[in-house]
Amino acid sequence: MPTDGSAGDDESPPRVLLDVMCGTLATYLRMCGYDAAYALDREIEDDDRLLSVAAAEDRTLITRDRELAARAERGDGTDAVLLAERDVLDQLREVADAGYPVELADEPTRCGACNGPVERVPDSDPDTGDPDPPEYVPDDVGAAAAGASERDADVRPAWRCRDCGRWFWKGSHWESVAARLDAV
Repeated sequence: MPTDGSAGDDESPPRVLLDVMCGTLATYLRMCGYDAAYALDREIEDDDRLLSVAAAEDRTLITRDRELAARAERGDGTDAVLLAERDVLDQLREVADAGYPVELADEPTRCGACNGPVERVPDSDPDTGDPDPPEYVPDDVGAAAAGASERDADVRPAWRCRDCGRWFWKGSHWESVAARLDAV
């Protein structure tokens, strides 16, 4: 953890690696704009491998495992945040208390499912129909809003993961997460 209690001098949150006990927390941190790698997404269960990846990728390790956190801190100098709580909102408080911001990003930057970067989906092209949204995208979202431009008040913008192709928009889930984070 940074010695001054801050998450770093630049404006972007630090890159983190969450152990197998912190999957839900990984999703929340991604919504806060973190590049939040999750051990099970990468099929990493071995502590030595986890420490190696954290060091190689210059990631802060977030774990509930006391021994693992201690090994990280004394080993190669990998930063670690040790969590005591099981509830995700309590974990978010612990992350915030450790000096890491837990505020919802203004716009999605990371995929909640795979951690890939997301990009804004442009209006659909009337000639080609691109981009073609998946069926789960509501009719009033981005390119799915037939005949409407993003400037229309009723059209919500959409983002798409560059890695897995999943689409995102600000809806009831976004609002629910914002309310939970405000409580932290």
